[in-house]
Amino acid sequence: MYTFEQINRGYNNVFKANQLSIGLVVPIENYAQNSVPSMKDHVKRVKLAEALGFKAIWLRDVPFHVPSFGDAGQTFDPFTYLGYLAAQTSDIALGVSSIALPLHHPVHVAKSAATIDQLSNGRLILGIASGDRYEEYPAMNINYENRGELFREAFQYIRNAQKEFPSLETKAFGNLQGTVDILPKATQHKIPMLVTGFSQQSLQWNAENADGWMYYPRDTTQQQYRIAEWRSIIAETHNHSKPFLQPLYIDLHENDDFKPQPIHLGFRIGAKYLVSYLQHLQDIGVNHIAINLRFNSNAIEKTLERLAKTILPIFHENTTENNTTNI
Repeated sequence: MYTFEQINRGYNNVFKANQLSIGLVVPIENYAQNSVPSMKDHVKRVKLAEALGFKAIWLRDVPFHVPSFGDAGQTFDPFTYLGYLAAQTSDIALGVSSIALPLHHPVHVAKSAATIDQLSNGRLILGIASGDRYEEYPAMNINYENRGELFREAFQYIRNAQKEFPSLETKAFGNLQGTVDILPKATQHKIPMLVTGFSQQSLQWNAENADGWMYYPRDTTQQQYRIAEWRSIIAETHNHSKPFLQPLYIDLHENDDFKPQPIHLGFRIGAKYLVSYLQHLQDIGVNHIAINLRFNSNAIEKTLERLAKTILPIFHENTTENNTTNI
């Protein structure tokens, strides 16, 4: 058994020790044939996701559309969009997966993150990464090879911004000398920051500093090994554990007994087998799954309602078999 640190409302609601919760990647739509989504009915679908009982939505930070990468994300600026969604929702956690720290000055990240956290009454979960789209770096006159060091400096800057009149020296982002403050502060003692992948750091550094780990879908045996390694390192320096989460692309088949067929980073799968797979992920220590419906063949609203009826009650406490009557 392990426990998690209590940080803010969003983090505490999404991450429960020894349990799996389910969220959604935005945009909540099928755009398999195009790298740029339509964003049609985007607010309606986020509200539906909240009403149905999904625990979180996750936005990506994509400063530039890089066609060779094949996915422009939700196209909207993540912090501006989260501010808008904060006003349209009341309970669902607002996640970013993830801000590419080297591509932003950390004072803007710190201020934007704390603003969203305040406006949403503590629902922000800040995913962070070093960035993996090479073309974005020369476009911003930033050295791609330095992104690991830039990531660490930005991380410490954001952490220190929570203090009153912080003092900090950095090579790339300037110095804080205790004469100016950064407002607002987070709703609680810090903004929860979850690292994506390794972000050019050692697992030891990430386990010591981050508040959770976002990793990519892997064979469950390999994933189980990674999670065990992660928690073992954390136990050396902390009296609490930290959550592990991953994305999962699914194409939910109309036949609940449809056996899984591989797609990009996920499966075309029936609900029966999806439940079994998610239960296995929970057993090996995964704490949250961010479902991506980009390749989903059926109507999005229908798929969300089927997931809410067949999947959520198994993994979420206080979730009824069908929440559609409350929408």
